[in-house]
Amino acid sequence: MKEITVSELKRLKDGKNDFQLIDVREDHEVEVAEIGGEHIPMGQVMDNLDKISKTKQVIIHCRSGARSGAVCQALEKAGYTNVYNLKGGILAWANEIDPAIAKY
Repeated sequence: MKEITVSELKRLKDGKNDFQLIDVREDHEVEVAEIGGEHIPMGQVMDNLDKISKTKQVIIHCRSGARSGAVCQALEKAGYTNVYNLKGGILAWANEIDPAIAKY
């Protein structure tokens, strides 16, 4: 499984690169904190493959990186070669990039 750090993600965002960011946390978690991207809860990802790009870089994130890692593995089994797990998830983003993001 390929991973990307929060610093690398910040560079992509700042550079206005063409990539897809997907948040696989639950609705109540997104209400607490979010860093942008498209929200597809983990349990609904495989039913929404049509929403996930097969051509551009796709970065999957959750709270800590565990659920998004599992989603990345499932997508890789489904034939995706362009998915990256956000290492440390939104907690790493809050710790390293934006301390204003709520930790939970």
